[in-house]
Amino acid sequence: MDVIIQSLGFKHSSELEGYIQKKLEKLKPSDRIIRANVVLFQGPDRNTPEDYCEIRLEVPGPDLFVKEHGLSFEQSVDSCVDVLARQLKKAHEKQVDHTQRNNPNDILTDQLLSSEDDNEEGGSLNAQ
Repeated sequence: MDVIIQSLGFKHSSELEGYIQKKLEKLKPSDRIIRANVVLFQGPDRNTPEDYCEIRLEVPGPDLFVKEHGLSFEQSVDSCVDVLARQLKKAHEKQVDHTQRNNPNDILTDQLLSSEDDNEEGGSLNAQ
């Protein structure tokens, strides 16, 4: 996975860069992540300690994007990675469900169930 880190308005440290790399490595390689674009910036008011992190994961299909804030960049990166892990899991489950749904046996089962429903509806109309 290719990781691009940008820091707006300040120079990020190599420790922070290593921390981000380590956290992003926890995402599963089976998720087919092509690239991670990480943008770090501080809040609009320098007096309040709000550090923001945006991560855009480029994956096959629509990209996944998350923006979180915290008291430090480490906290905001942790929050982003947690949300992205949930998004990846949900996208994977949706993809697995979709591929299983296209199984010919499932289509035949759906057709049989719908024909049974039609027969039940037809039978109830005749009984009235």
